[in-house]
Amino acid sequence: MTDVTRARHGRPVHHWRRDVVELAALFTAVAVADAVANLIGHGPDGPALLVISAMILVATAGFHTWWARRHGHAPPADDTGARPLANGRRAGPSEESAATPEAVAGATVLWRMRTTVKDTPGSLAALCTALAQRQVDILSLQTHPLAEGTVDEFLLRAPAEVEASEITRAVAQAGGTETWIERADAHDLVDAPTRVLGLATRTALDAAELPLALRQLLGRCTIRSLPAKSPGSGRAQEGAPVEGVLEGTVMRLRAPEGGVITVERPYLPFTPTEFARARALVELDTRLGPRIPHSQDILTLPQGNAITVRRADVSDVEAAKAMHERCSSRTLGMRYHGPVGDADRYLNHLLSPRFGRTLAVQTASGRIVGLGHLLWDGDETEIALLVEDDWQRRGVGSELLGRLVTMAVEAGCESVYVVTQASNTGMVAAMRGLGLPLDYQIEEGTLVITARLDTTPVASRLPYDEGQRVARD
Repeated sequence: MTDVTRARHGRPVHHWRRDVVELAALFTAVAVADAVANLIGHGPDGPALLVISAMILVATAGFHTWWARRHGHAPPADDTGARPLANGRRAGPSEESAATPEAVAGATVLWRMRTTVKDTPGSLAALCTALAQRQVDILSLQTHPLAEGTVDEFLLRAPAEVEASEITRAVAQAGGTETWIERADAHDLVDAPTRVLGLATRTALDAAELPLALRQLLGRCTIRSLPAKSPGSGRAQEGAPVEGVLEGTVMRLRAPEGGVITVERPYLPFTPTEFARARALVELDTRLGPRIPHSQDILTLPQGNAITVRRADVSDVEAAKAMHERCSSRTLGMRYHGPVGDADRYLNHLLSPRFGRTLAVQTASGRIVGLGHLLWDGDETEIALLVEDDWQRRGVGSELLGRLVTMAVEAGCESVYVVTQASNTGMVAAMRGLGLPLDYQIEEGTLVITARLDTTPVASRLPYDEGQRVARD
């Protein structure tokens, strides 16, 4: 008699008005049949009344058939059996859903979620059941044991109409606390052991990869490398014990060269498991020692001079000091923004692969005439250039800048910035030549130019990357 035409919160909903109408029709039919039977039994016109009753029953049956076909038990055309949307509206075409690609039926979204549960039997099962009730699929799960409770890290695939707030609300009802969730992408589909091995391989090939590997291992965080002695002052920095220090959202690790690596994220405490992984990665880097890829490119300048662009490290300190001696005070002042006599003190830090990547421009005789630095500055990335006076205005600076920006894009940096003086028209022109969105900030003669890289895919060719082996002006 009744039928399910839609669902609300997973339970069937019946049309009670239709039930009442059908019951009333049944009682009416019984009353009519009783009246007809009395008339036939006590009246002389019994046969005529039987014929009339038969016609009435046939008409009633035909009307019922027509009514059932028009208002039958089939579900409405816009009811596809899918889950209702999170805000309670039924699934169906609308202007909002048409404008949002994610609202298309069958579309899914990847989420990374972390929550803390009690370390008791059945706690994880309750969490998984709550997610399953909302058609959320668990693709991977990592557990981080704590002194009290366990941190569970999930990679989830959920219907596009299920919002993050609905997922966290379901997790809270299932006993999860301190829940954190963010969008994920296809790169997160790699399992944890494979990802750690890949990061270890990158670190083994290039010491400058350690900060980037730590950031990919731990998610969004700020990483700062402090040398054992502050450049320019000679004062020793406060060190970290060999085993490292973990304090909530901050971890301090002993840097390979004796300094300190500080990793911080303000919203999510580190777990002992994450701390152990980061410490193992730093220990691997320490055992392998300083190293850089031994690759180089030979270019021909427009003037016909052949130069070599290669990676540089601390072994090039003496050659870099000799270049300082050939540079004018104005050139050194624009580069280091301080006393010219302190320029040599920065080289050990700048050329160390622990703090970034350095490119050197070398002549055919082996003399270094240009240096370009890509420095990991916390969660930002700085670019700094120095070109010997006699080699300026030949395209050396543009070549260095273009290659450093390419490295930043490949490393996943969202932006790079340079600090110079407003009068340094050569650096301003080189940054504008990149063809990237630029932001300018100037204060008391110091100019900071930031280039946004978040819209530049790695595979794209930037303006300086033309596949030529000749440096441009």
